[in-house]
Amino acid sequence: MSHVFSRAGGDLPVVARARGVQITDTDGRSYLDASGGAIVVNIGHGVAEVADAIAAQARQAAYVHPTAFASAEVSAYADELAEVLPIADPRVYPVSGGSEAVDTAMKLARAYHLARGEDRHVVIARQGSYHGNSRGALDVSGRAALRAPYLPWLGSARHTTTPYEYRCPFPDSHPVGCGARHAAELDRLIRTAGPVAAFIAEPVSGAALGACVPPEDYWPAVSAVCRAHGVLLIADEVMTGFGRTGRWFGGDHWGVRPDILVAAKGAASGYWPLGLVACTAEVHDAVVGAGGFVHGHTYSHHVVGAAAGRAVLRILHRDGLVTAAAERGAEFGDGLRSALAEHPSVGDIRGLGLLWAVELVADRATAAPYPRQERVVERVVAEARSAGLLLYPSTGCADGVDGDCFLLGPPLSATTAELAEIVTRCATAVRRAL
Repeated sequence: MSHVFSRAGGDLPVVARARGVQITDTDGRSYLDASGGAIVVNIGHGVAEVADAIAAQARQAAYVHPTAFASAEVSAYADELAEVLPIADPRVYPVSGGSEAVDTAMKLARAYHLARGEDRHVVIARQGSYHGNSRGALDVSGRAALRAPYLPWLGSARHTTTPYEYRCPFPDSHPVGCGARHAAELDRLIRTAGPVAAFIAEPVSGAALGACVPPEDYWPAVSAVCRAHGVLLIADEVMTGFGRTGRWFGGDHWGVRPDILVAAKGAASGYWPLGLVACTAEVHDAVVGAGGFVHGHTYSHHVVGAAAGRAVLRILHRDGLVTAAAERGAEFGDGLRSALAEHPSVGDIRGLGLLWAVELVADRATAAPYPRQERVVERVVAEARSAGLLLYPSTGCADGVDGDCFLLGPPLSATTAELAEIVTRCATAVRRAL
């Protein structure tokens, strides 16, 4: 019996190796990784160049505390990131993952307002959102099932409407003017919620709602509301960053210029636990000028993590993977629609770049979800696994409890043939399960 506290329970296959889009277990069975793990592996599995960069830095210096030593590797990584971040003259604070980055960003927003003599503490997020599983990140998340066991510890955040076009909260005006309606709701909440420090949102909703792309007028309208109230805009690019949506960052599709940006997952493509917070020089200078940022983590500014991040960044540039995600992603979406759009249990197929989701429904005419107890998405994922395909399940998208969808986020390095095979196996799994 293993002493591992497993996340999944039951017997899992044991990984032997992973290369490109393929993962092989110790029984010799291969799987197409159509979800990049948890939408993490942007450059593909088994890239020796990244492993070599990690090993070289670890041999040189594996760990130094960031309050005792600066690092040329961390400095170089921040400089190279600055070239692609949607923030002018950014300052980069590396951490160990997405939840840690979100907590850091919210504390940074609070510190900024305090530095300016304003006691702002309320953070607004969106209904149905997901920003991580640490206590602070879970508080701003709007995913009911994940919050439920810990509600006595939560409650400081406020939640506004979210752009979910398949289940639009404004059916009387949909689709024209939805962005303005969302912006008006945010404006109303800012005026009534107390001293608001920040608004946090994913440019494209990821794990919780399944690749929900907002209407074109959403981000310009919401950004304007934040600016009007002096509320910092935090872009959660943990899932959508580093080329996933066909741009360097998801917000680039709408010209979003956040005050603070958080990223992880694709930053190191799974080769190292790396996340980061980037902020404007204005935010940085205000906080540092007022005495510094009262915050810190043992593994922030990690020299080996920076080496991994630099190697991944180099490969994204060199191999043109951001452009590949845009071009192959459009073909991938067309393939999914061609294979699945007419299935009676497929309600919506949505996405951008190489981030896609398929929402499953009991009734296409009404968009009625399956009851949670039927475990529909689990059945589809199990069928896919039996066909050698790995999908990323999500539940509760319709109302926090019911609602089944699965995400597809294969490596950006996937070939046209590999993406076509993913579509074929995915369609087979849906037909067999439903």
